[in-house]
Amino acid sequence: MKEAEEEGERIGHDGSAAWRLCALSIRDFRNLERVDLELPAKGLLVVGENGHGKTNLLEAIYYFQLLRSIRGARDQELVRFGSDGIHLGGRVHGDRRTAYDLGVGFERATKRKRVRLDGVITDRLSDAVGALPAVMFSPADVELIAGGPSARRRYLDIMLAVTSRDYLHALQRYRAALTRRNAALRDVIRHPASRSDERVAVWEAPLAECGALLWAERRGWVERLRERFSERCRAIGESGAVAMRYVSGLQLEGAEDGKAVLARALELHRASDARLGMTRVGPHRDDLLITLTGPDGTARELRVFGSAGQQRTAAIALRLLEAETLRDRRGGSPLFLLDDPFAELDARRATRIVDLLSDSGLGQTILAVPRESDIPSGMPRLDRFRVVAGVVGRD
Repeated sequence: MKEAEEEGERIGHDGSAAWRLCALSIRDFRNLERVDLELPAKGLLVVGENGHGKTNLLEAIYYFQLLRSIRGARDQELVRFGSDGIHLGGRVHGDRRTAYDLGVGFERATKRKRVRLDGVITDRLSDAVGALPAVMFSPADVELIAGGPSARRRYLDIMLAVTSRDYLHALQRYRAALTRRNAALRDVIRHPASRSDERVAVWEAPLAECGALLWAERRGWVERLRERFSERCRAIGESGAVAMRYVSGLQLEGAEDGKAVLARALELHRASDARLGMTRVGPHRDDLLITLTGPDGTARELRVFGSAGQQRTAAIALRLLEAETLRDRRGGSPLFLLDDPFAELDARRATRIVDLLSDSGLGQTILAVPRESDIPSGMPRLDRFRVVAGVVGRD
């Protein structure tokens, strides 16, 4: 009987394979002092007024995937006031062969972070990135469209890093080399008579090698899913033609090697970069451009010309593609963390989003809303919990 129950926990709402968080413990994470939950297979509904901890609960769960705050906060800022650190624990079920205990701890005093997989401390934090595949939807996602290019680069990097170890390692190496090249460029400004130029050039080879992989993965993902992105926007209710494309300051011609192109560009820009103290070419400067074609046939940036509703539609479509990517690459539907995702949406669009979520293989779902009336029709019925002043319990 127990084996049958565990097997059931790994099946999504539509019968497909799905990742599951079966048990959760939280200690001193933001305003959540002590939370211990056994999570139902389908998930749960969390109801609570704003400011009481709904989003904090979802952020804590998402922390298992990224090992850092999805909202960009530093780890020390996540520690509950007056506490020494945070600890998160969970029991994870993946495909029919995967089940493990996951624990993450952070000490405020030492700023040390440790991750345990089945009781064994991982040698590198990166070994545990993506341990619990999850996608989080929230009203703040509008910044994916309305914000600057860094928000969209981060979206691509997170999604591709948690589904590809090669991408994650290339991203880490690229960022490390970029930091060192920029430091060497600033040194040229401080000491123009020194041979600092050589210390700049030495970091260009790893930048070119790793940057070429980032380029290839990002461009490949956008090319494969750009039509599906437009379809998702139409399905949600956008009448105009919404499209996405990858934009880079450097263009590849035909079968030209990305590594060679980037290496050549870094060398050509070395002198001008030295005058400014920063590296101005490479994947860290690229963008995922989202456009809307109007009745006149002109494609305009949705970030600038789109309405709030159109921007939210495009952002939700991106999250749907993220969920599908994790499902396809990780062998099962990810957790769906829905932080009041239907706020400011009309009932028609909200219902269409629920339908699309179901079509994409809705996995275990944690839905957080201020009021039950905020739940659109068609959402699966979930066990109800309530959060009040950081205390989570069955309602």
